[in-house]
Amino acid sequence: MGKFKLTFGFILNHPLGKKHPLKSIFRFFFWQLQTIIFPGRHIKTFISPAKFYAHRGLTGVTGNIYTGLHEFNDMGFLLHFLRADDIFFDIGANVGSYTLLASGVIKATTTAIEPIPSTFKMLSDNIALNHLQNRVTLINAGAGDTNEMLTFSTDQDTTNHVIALNESGMNTIKVPVVIIDNIIENNIPALIKIDVEGFESRVLNWMRSLLKNHQLKALIIEMGNNTQYGFNNNFSHDLLTSNGFVPFTYNPFTRSLTTSAEYKTDNIIYCRDEEFVIDRVKNASAVKIMGEWV
Repeated sequence: MGKFKLTFGFILNHPLGKKHPLKSIFRFFFWQLQTIIFPGRHIKTFISPAKFYAHRGLTGVTGNIYTGLHEFNDMGFLLHFLRADDIFFDIGANVGSYTLLASGVIKATTTAIEPIPSTFKMLSDNIALNHLQNRVTLINAGAGDTNEMLTFSTDQDTTNHVIALNESGMNTIKVPVVIIDNIIENNIPALIKIDVEGFESRVLNWMRSLLKNHQLKALIIEMGNNTQYGFNNNFSHDLLTSNGFVPFTYNPFTRSLTTSAEYKTDNIIYCRDEEFVIDRVKNASAVKIMGEWV
């Protein structure tokens, strides 16, 4: 019962869910019924023409089923900002929702990095399902500021993370780690998404050369608790702002960026060259989501 309450809370507080509550709740109950009658994997329509595999309990993509875009503001920013000739980096790709939007809908080129082998298999299957092998480079590794192996949890779904020194009691696996500056070469992304469950400062710490490159215009980054990995919680914000990035929130309905004073929790969009970014989002083609054009 607690899970239903959380899900309904998510739906009814979601920007699209509360505009289309009956449609979203119908999608929820239909999905529950579908997975009871037909257990296993299903192919679901995402934002046309993208599709993804889903099964019961897969939190990240079931949010897309109920509300069109699980993380509406950030995913909406990606859809409005990116262009087909851009490069996108999806760090902590999970099963690939952001990658499918970038390469499946916008037709941009993506490098997707995901450490957990079982999740990486689902990510790979989603890329194959959409025939995106020529647009997406997949890397089965973690990202950080070291080349050594790191220990990750494997049973936490979308919250799998690097095991901190004080953690125990979870299923774990050792995973190789890549340093972003070392794999960039000449493939400079216009947009990066980083969602690595508190390890963001460790990723940014050895991404300093890329942060100085002004071809990189924006990052969507989860600003969680970094102290368990030895960093002050202001580290990521201070590093980004020292390179000219400013924190914003984005409203896909109005296509407006608002400077954000809050940056310590949840996802934040950091942009530089604000006029360039605003021009892009204002002039992007509309995308049909939950039956309406956004």
